[in-house]
Amino acid sequence: MNSVTDLSLVKAKQQSAWAAGDYAVIGTTLQIVGESLCEALDLRAGQRVLDVAAGNGNATLAAARRWCDVVSTDYVPALLERARARAGAEGLAVQFEQADAENLQYEDGAFDVVLSTFGVMFTPNQEQAAAELARVCKPGGKIGLANWTPSSLVGEMFKLIGRYIPPAPGMKSPALWGTEERLRELFGSRIAALHAPRRNYMFRYRSPRHWLDTFRTYYGPMHKAFAALDAGRQESLAEDLLGLAQRFNSATDGSMVAPSEYLETVIRLR
Repeated sequence: MNSVTDLSLVKAKQQSAWAAGDYAVIGTTLQIVGESLCEALDLRAGQRVLDVAAGNGNATLAAARRWCDVVSTDYVPALLERARARAGAEGLAVQFEQADAENLQYEDGAFDVVLSTFGVMFTPNQEQAAAELARVCKPGGKIGLANWTPSSLVGEMFKLIGRYIPPAPGMKSPALWGTEERLRELFGSRIAALHAPRRNYMFRYRSPRHWLDTFRTYYGPMHKAFAALDAGRQESLAEDLLGLAQRFNSATDGSMVAPSEYLETVIRLR
């Protein structure tokens, strides 16, 4: 079986995973990241903006609030519906379209700004996804990304899950997108300037157990991982994840306040 077939199978599994649970429950809590990224990009009213792997629309809404002309895309229709409902509730005009981050249906240079928050980093073919982001962004335009770092709470969470459900052979870690070195590899000579400070998103939950129960129920990849394990392994994974949450937790009042580091990247293209 060739690598193209392998990646297409991986993508189908990923799509199924992200459609499981209800990512919007988690995604809504991350809204501040989209707002921060749009400020870092210094968005201007009237700019054409594409949100890739938009999920339930955090960066989409942030850009639309700044009077940009936004096209919001994801390959999970149910998530786009949640984003559409949010935009409607706020009276924001956004164009929603199903799209594959590795094969975008837009013309070269169609957008002033292309962005993705915790989305495009999960594509199986990282090189192809990066090439597509750059292709649909105009020369001199900007690409904005928020990606979890390998050592973040979420990065460690995926490493932990990977010990129970190993990733497909040859798959690169999504968290590599959270390193400047990998971004320079992916975008290469197309980069005119790259600014990538580290930020922390604070996961705030009632307790580490509340965090785990929420992610286990609604976060597709974790939901699928638990479903694939027998009862004993489920219990073991749950205990390991609770330990991870407690390691990152800075709260002393029984609640959970846990920083998860991410790279807030602004790339200006040549």
